[in-house]
Amino acid sequence: MPAVLIHGVPDTHRLWDGVRRQLTRSDVEAWDLPGFGAPRPAGFGSTKEEYVDWLVERLEKVGEPVDLVGHDWGCILTARVASVRPDLVRTWAGGNGPISSEYVWHPLAKIWQDPFEGDRFMAELETTSFARDLVTGFDVPAGPAEEMAGRVDGPMKDSVLKLYRSALTVGAEWEPALANVSAPCLVFWGALDPACQIEFGRRLGAAVRASEVIELDCNHWTVLQRPAEVAAALEAHWGAYTGS
Repeated sequence: MPAVLIHGVPDTHRLWDGVRRQLTRSDVEAWDLPGFGAPRPAGFGSTKEEYVDWLVERLEKVGEPVDLVGHDWGCILTARVASVRPDLVRTWAGGNGPISSEYVWHPLAKIWQDPFEGDRFMAELETTSFARDLVTGFDVPAGPAEEMAGRVDGPMKDSVLKLYRSALTVGAEWEPALANVSAPCLVFWGALDPACQIEFGRRLGAAVRASEVIELDCNHWTVLQRPAEVAAALEAHWGAYTGS
């Protein structure tokens, strides 16, 4: 049974490279969401529901429950999968992706959700300045920030806008079903995240009855800033339920 790692916005599977180098198990897969380094299927509208359906369909093809992990939107989407298709998930872990009716979207999300301002933001997006904003605003290391910003192409811009516009009330919509999550859960969270505050990591942990909420001394991109700590937490989490 593999471990499957799902990235957030505006990332690709490369987000997990540092964590994967720290893991001892070899059956680890990191997937690109459609529009984020991977083609979108014909007619795919990049809504939150379509991303969940895409994950469910692909997980069904694995043939057995997986150790599912997500960061940022990957956290939100995989938690939804664990709540609506618990048969596909052996263990779940996620971080810095709030699912709460009390959560207020961060300023950049509100720009993306506005039809005029979001389109203008993406039309004017410049790689160098965006990378600089990731470094100064979220403490993303310079190298990964430049790589991340450089991969924001047309399909990704369009996917980001459509995803966020479908998610105005995602917390209120999806929070109640978290009670249906039956897999053993772990939450890891950058405690210094200004966009997804630590209180929502604690709330998520309580909602899914997580064995632990690990509060890391870093900003939003835990998997880039603390890869060794995230990897160690995941292996301990997986080992607790496999005897390894």
